[in-house]
Order: sequence, then C-alpha cells, then structure tokens
Amino acid sequence: VIGEHPYKITSRDDVVFWKHDFFLTYHQKNTLKAIDANERFTAAFDQVWNGTAGNDCFNRLVLAAAMDWRQVMLVRACARYLKQLRLLLSRDFITDTFLNNIPYLLLILEYFSIKFNPDLKISITQREIQLEKIEKQCMSLLEQVESLSEDLVLRRYLELCKAMLRTNYFQISSQGETKPYMSFKFRPGLIPAVPLPVPMFEIFVYSEQVEGVHLRGGKVARGGLRWSDRVEDYRTEILGLVKAQQVKNAVIVPVGAKGGFISRRASAIADRSAFIKEGISSYKVFIRGLLDITDNLQSEKVVSPKQLVRHDDDDVYLVVAADKGTATFSDISNGLAADYGFWLGDAFASGGSQGYDHKGMGITARGAWVSVQRHFRERSLNIQQEDFTVAGIGDMGGDVFGNGMLLSEHIKLLAAFNHMHIFIDPNPNPEVSFKERQRLFLAPDSGWSEYDKRLISRGGGVFLRTAKSITITAEMKKVFDIDAGRLTPNELLQAILKAPVDLIWNGGIGTYIKATSESDEDVGDRANDSVRVNGKEVRAKVVGEGGNLGVTQLGRIEFANNGGAINTDFIDNAAGVDCSDHEVNIKILLNSLVAEERLTVKQRNRIMSSMTEEVAELVLTNSYRQTQAISIAEASSVKTMGEYRRLINDYVKQGKLNRKLEFLPSEEALSKRSKKGLGLTRPELSVLMSYAKADLKERLVDTWVTSDPFMVQIIETAFPPYLHKRFGKEIYGHQLRREIIATQLANEVVNTLGITFVWRTQDFTGASMEEVIAAFVMARDIFELRQVWQAIEQLDNTAPTALQLTMLQELIRLAQHAVRWLLKLQIKKQDFDASIARYKKGIGNLEKLLPKYFPDGVPSGMQSIESELSEHTVPEKLVKRTTTLGISYFALDLVEITHAAKVTFEKAFHAFILFAEALDLGAFREQISLIDAHSQWHQMARESFLDELDAQTRSLCRCLVESKANKTSNIESAMDQWLVSNEVALRRWRSLQKELQRGGEQDLALYAVAIRELAALAQANMG
Repeated sequence: VIGEHPYKITSRDDVVFWKHDFFLTYHQKNTLKAIDANERFTAAFDQVWNGTAGNDCFNRLVLAAAMDWRQVMLVRACARYLKQLRLLLSRDFITDTFLNNIPYLLLILEYFSIKFNPDLKISITQREIQLEKIEKQCMSLLEQVESLSEDLVLRRYLELCKAMLRTNYFQISSQGETKPYMSFKFRPGLIPAVPLPVPMFEIFVYSEQVEGVHLRGGKVARGGLRWSDRVEDYRTEILGLVKAQQVKNAVIVPVGAKGGFISRRASAIADRSAFIKEGISSYKVFIRGLLDITDNLQSEKVVSPKQLVRHDDDDVYLVVAADKGTATFSDISNGLAADYGFWLGDAFASGGSQGYDHKGMGITARGAWVSVQRHFRERSLNIQQEDFTVAGIGDMGGDVFGNGMLLSEHIKLLAAFNHMHIFIDPNPNPEVSFKERQRLFLAPDSGWSEYDKRLISRGGGVFLRTAKSITITAEMKKVFDIDAGRLTPNELLQAILKAPVDLIWNGGIGTYIKATSESDEDVGDRANDSVRVNGKEVRAKVVGEGGNLGVTQLGRIEFANNGGAINTDFIDNAAGVDCSDHEVNIKILLNSLVAEERLTVKQRNRIMSSMTEEVAELVLTNSYRQTQAISIAEASSVKTMGEYRRLINDYVKQGKLNRKLEFLPSEEALSKRSKKGLGLTRPELSVLMSYAKADLKERLVDTWVTSDPFMVQIIETAFPPYLHKRFGKEIYGHQLRREIIATQLANEVVNTLGITFVWRTQDFTGASMEEVIAAFVMARDIFELRQVWQAIEQLDNTAPTALQLTMLQELIRLAQHAVRWLLKLQIKKQDFDASIARYKKGIGNLEKLLPKYFPDGVPSGMQSIESELSEHTVPEKLVKRTTTLGISYFALDLVEITHAAKVTFEKAFHAFILFAEALDLGAFREQISLIDAHSQWHQMARESFLDELDAQTRSLCRCLVESKANKTSNIESAMDQWLVSNEVALRRWRSLQKELQRGGEQDLALYAVAIRELAALAQANMG
C-alpha cells in the first residue's frame, strides 16, 4: 500500500459512511495483464471480505501465479490437511516454496483439474495417461529443487493429489454458484508417513467456517461425529477414537469410523445460544461436505453425485452417530440426508427423534453392567442381591453414570465426582441412597450439589473441586484409608481412585488411570493430570468402563496383572454402538417397505417403538457373550499361549495388526510370561478377540457362505422375533444381508469356539476359512450347541462360575473335535439340512442306547461329574446332556459305519463299546488330550493322534461288524475270537499303555508307536 485517501459520506438521514481509496503497487514478477490482475485481485478481495476465503499469505499466489481465489483456497485446504497429518511447516514457508516453484504449482493445479474436472469429457483411462505425464514433469522439476524442506512440501502436494479419490471442488450449487466449502475423499494409505493407524478412507472438509475429517476403517463403517475443541490437532483426537471404534465395532456389521469437526468462529462467541447456533451451522456444512461426495441408491441402482469424477468403486454406505458435542444433532443430520434424497433416510444418523433413545433405554450402562455382573459373579458375589461398595466418575444427570447407578438396589456409593463437585457418603443406606439417586436422575440438569444433604451419612458431604482444601473426617479416613487431616480436592480424588472399594464405575469424561510406565504427557488428557493414578495403585476389585478412555490400555493391563478385574472400554460400553447398529439395520429394512407403500411412516415408527425391549435383549445378549468369551479365553490362556503368540505374529506379518499401537506384548515378553506360567490379561484378550472377529467379518462377506441357503439363516438372529414373523422374507433381501450374515457368523464362532479357533483349524487341516465356518455351523446344529450353551448360561448365580466354565469347555472340546471330523467331508457339496438330520438321528439313537449299556445311562468315568453337577442343583436334563457330550461325538463315526457296512446303529455302537473296553481306548484318548501343546508341533501332533485314533477305532468297529464271525454268530463271540487271534499284539498294546500311564516326560514318539500298534490291530484279520 503506497497511498490511502479516506472520504466521509453522509446520507440524507445523517448516517455517516467512510470510503477508503487505496493505491497499491506489486513487486513480484509476473506476466499478468493489468486488467486480468485487477479482476483476479478484486474477486479474491471480495471473497476474503465476505469470509469465504482466508485472509493469509496464500493470497500472494493470486497475482504471483495468476491463480483465482478458488485455486488458492484449494492450496490452502491442502495445507490445513497436511497440518493435521503433522507436516509441521508454516503457511509462510509453504507459500514461499510455491512462489519459488511456480511452474511446479501450476502442474499440480493442472493435475488436479485433469483428474477431477467433470467438464473434461474423457475417460478415466485417458485421464490416467495424462496424469502420468504430468507426474513425470513434476518429478523432473523436483530434481532441480535444492532445499530438502521445499522438496518435502512439493512432494506432499503431489502425494495428496495422487491419494485423492473424489472432491466436490467442481460442483455447482442449485443457485449456480461454487460452494463456499470443499470436501476431498482420500485413500490415506497412499500418503507416505501418514500417522498410524491408517484408515481405509478419509474425507476432509474445509471452509473458513468449519474444518473436519471423517475416518473410515472400511466401506461399511459407522461411528460418531464429534464437535472437537482441539483446534490444532483434531485429527489426532479423531484418529485415537477411530482406533477404539474399530475394535468396538467388531460385534456389529460396520467396521469402525469416526468424524470430528472444529467450528472456527464459535470459539470467539461468548453467548451460549449463539455459540450453539454457530456450532450447528458448522455441523451442517460438515455433513453437506460428506454427502456431496457420497454415492446414493435409487431403485437398487447406484447413482453418483452430479459433477463428480470418481477414482474408486461405488460407495453408498455413509452412516453417522452422535458423539461429544453433537448429542442432539441426529435429527439435523437426517434432515440434511432427506434434502439430498439419501437412500438411508433417517437411518443416516441413529438416535434421532424416531430412533432408539439410548439414555431412555439405559442401553450403554446396561451393557457395561453385564460386564460388571460377570466380574463379580466370578468372584462369587451376586451384586443384584448383595450389598457392594462403589466409587464413581460422573453424576446422576449423565446417561451412563446415572443409568448405571440405578441398576442394582444394593449399591453403596461411597464417593463420586464430576467436573464441579465431589460427593462423599462413607456409610450409605443402599435403599435410601438408591431412591435419592433415582430422584436426581429424573430431575433436569441435576448435579451432586442437588443431593439431599440430610440423607448423607455422618462424615460425608458434597464439596467443590475449586475449594482450597477439604477436611477429612474420621469416617472418610476409615473408608478411603486416608491418614491426612486435610487434602486438596485433587488429592482426595486420588485417594478415592485408590480406595479399597468393590467397584469403580466410570461414566464420565477423561482418563483417570494409567500405567506406571506412562507419563501424563503420554496419556494426552491434561485436564486430569493432577488427578490420575497408576493401575497398580488402584485397590478396587473391579473397574467397569461405561465411559470411553477412562483407563489407558497399559493402565488396564497393569491393573489386571495386579489382580484387578477389567475388560476394556470398547468391550464394556459396546452396547451403545450395537443398539445403534440394530436401529440402522431395522430402519433400512422398514424404510424399503415404506418406499413400496407397504407401511406408512407412522406404522414404521410404531413397529420400532414396540420392539425396544426386544432390541435391548439382542444387544445385551451380545454383551453377555463377549464377556463370557473373554472369561473362557482367560481360563485357558496359559495353556494356549503358543496359539496366541502365533496368531499375533501372523496378524503382524499380514499387516492386520500393529503390536505397539495395540499395546500387545513383544515376542520376548510373551516368552517370559510362558516360562512364568502366565497368560494374557483380559484387556489383551479383548483386543485379540476384536481383531479376530473383524478379520473374519471382512474375509467372509464375499464368500459362498454368505449366500448359501442354509448358512444365511443366521441373519434372523440379528433381528427381533417380531420382524421374523412379519417380514421374514424381506429380512433375507436386506440391503446389507451379506455383511449382517458375516457379522453374525464371526461373532458366534469366536464367542463359542475361541479367538484362535478358525485360524488354528485352517493351519492344522489346510481347510479354507469358509469350510471351517460351515463345519462349525453343522456341528452347532448336529449337537444342538446353542440349546445346551443357553441351558448352562441359565445357571448364573445358582452354580459356581468355575463349574459353568468347565461345562462350557467340555462343550467347546466336543464342537472343536466335531468340526475337524466334519472337515473330512466335502463341505461345500453338502446338503446341509440332510447331513445334519442324518447325524442328529445318530445322536438320538446313541442316547436311547446308553441306559442299555451303562448303569443309569451315564458312560464310564462320568459318574463323579454327574454327582458334582447334581450337588449344585443343575437340572437333571442338563446333567444327562453334559455327561454324554464326550460319547455323543462318536455318533458321527457310528453313522458312517452304519451306512457303509449296512448294519443297524446298535450293532455299530455295540462294536464300539466292546473295543473301547477291550483296548481301554477312553484312557488312551485322555492321555493324548493331556499332551502339553507348548509348541505348534506338539499341538499338531496331539490333534493328529486324536484324528488317527478316531480313524483306527472306526476301522476296528467296521471290520468287526463286517466279519464272517459276526455274521455266523453274534458280535460278542466275534469279538472274543478277535481277542484270541490277536493276543500277542494286544500284549504289546497294553504294555505301551502302561508305559504311557507312568507319566514323566512326554515322549511323542511313544504316542506315535502306540497309534501304529493300534493301526496294526485294526488291520488284523477278523475272521
């Protein structure tokens, strides 16, 4: 600016205006004509003045590089995104870099235009040919750049353009104008040095009003959108959340996603209502940015947005949810989805006015409470009937904390705190305090200060967290194990977190427990640095994580290694996301019926409302089964440590798992644990279980399993019973049927047979993943595993949990052996219904014959188990079923013998009993089962020996029933003749058995010799 002339202007009604004339000179060399420069400058100035374009150094490019304001906005947007990717170079440096390398910058703009300009009527292939040429030109120019930092900036811009898949840059609004915001879809894996973990897709939305990202772990992904207050590094916050969401979503159809935005103008607004209004306006722009570049479905056909060039496949599944700061925004999202005609309708954002009210259902708290109940049940405490002490994080106005503290009338809440107050009740009356908490929960905007002080026990009270200090009463000293007479509020909070209570219930925001090895800086929650404690200092028996990120993963592991019971936040509070997923899937189904005019919107809403508790039951069953699976895995993790080590290494090699990112032990650490006889902790098992489920989901979706008429029946388990009855056919035509089927199968097989089962079975048998899954489904139905499993679950709080786990482990062993047996069939060619019916009939025949061949119908060696089960009031039917599990497995072989030898089932069974007794095969099987599988080869040997034992037993039985001696006399006489004929071989066999039974160091060679001897006996002449 070289000169300025102000002019005062007074209107007729005496309103004063000032006009300023500025005289400018421009020193940068350029070839712009004056009139062109004037047009570009004034256009840019107008956009800066009205707030659409930024007021910064990037505007120097308007004249220097002959760019229009939109092109400059593109450069600015990329700079903002690179900042979130931690390219820590200033705007001034980036601008100077481009001013020094204008030809390169112009090539980048040309690259972007050729890749995405819809007005270029050329194919994607033709675009790619031109892009390759431009890239070569860019690389040639880069060779001439001397500065390493400048080279980095220039390369990053080219890399962004290469990783970019879609943009709304060229879209025109309905008013014929360019949009005041830009959105870009990236494949982050194509961007070098992108921070871990790397999502599959990412959308970046930029404008002067709002900025944000949406990260997705896959094509079908879902998670909340957060109004972030971390202006400088909101993507880092969202990346941490999406990492947690990925493992949390293992139980549901979509993989993890998370979005977040900052409202760039809201922070300067003091008025609360105006602040919220600006936040909502920013949220709307963010949502529009996402929808602008997302495909739609119309009449089952994919329709791309107008004026959009795509460099990826169809992408129609975009679903969002509420999160911090956006709890009441779902209806806003759904309104925008309706404006866009988006196919999901109000399923786009779950939890709106016509969705399931999570707080009203208390679903997140109820799901976390399932975890808490299991922890205590495994410690022989029924918290629904016995008093227990609690320290809490949150207040009764909160969803998770408030609902959670009303889930048992036996809660003795000794202390709780939120951001303002500390509540202390050293000796609460459970009944009285429950009613007061209930009153607070129902009252609007209630905090601890509203708690009726008359109901607080002696020595307690409600204290401000801003107080200088708090007097510690005798009662507080006793219950919290405090020596000091006065403490600051933060010191008192630390004492509460370290107190010897039964339960810490986290329903708040913040991270309060870390590991000793972590610094507060590592945690990344500065607001609670002065409150946080270490995992080994926490003396609570159980930690229930209703809230997110209350404990670091290393803090959980440290607490667990110190004897505490804890899962992870993504396990405990998964019910919330699970409920939302059910809502979305139900809405997709019912909305299709509304579109066909088979339902009205009012009818749809009534149906959804009527199924609220049915949906809750489905969700809570998932929560129950997940925690149960962790308990089963924990009980055997010492013995199966080798399997987990190999699974972790395999996932790492395949790039599916980052050991450090998930805080899983190193190979050396796992080896040390094995030597000490230690297994994995529940938090570590939680991570592995989620990865196993997610991996199976992803691999199953596009296989024959998800379209096989028999296998797809599992889709019914994902919907409430009412929908089965009324819309059963429509469920099978669901838009996401393959994903739902894959999810249900992955959850069931991992929950039932364990984290490593599919992977291990593939490794040992060479079968495909699909074949293992199909064999599992067959085994499940042949042996009625679901019915027996549920009967065992119904023993909660009546039989000891250890006994329940033992019963479940017997069921698991049966299923695992049955799967291996069934894999010998040509699974894919099976008529599943006919095969299952055939083997089930065999089991029925076997069970009818048991009373004839065994006293009381109980196989040899099972009488003690029968007595133990009966002592704990296990129903007689379940006792019988449990004690016959082992022998029922042999029905599979007996059915085959019956069909192959054309004999009755009883004759085949009689032969089996005779050989089992004569050769003591039960004891031999038990000896093989006890082989210590400390290595992969020992485990493979054990499984191989068991399979060979089955094969030789089957061969012996078939030979006996087909022998001439059997045909001329009876089977017992035939057996007697065989025993006499093979007396020498039998002596060798019995000698080997005695050697095996002596114990000592296990020699696999001895087992191999024994199996060979058995094979020789099976080949002996039956006469």
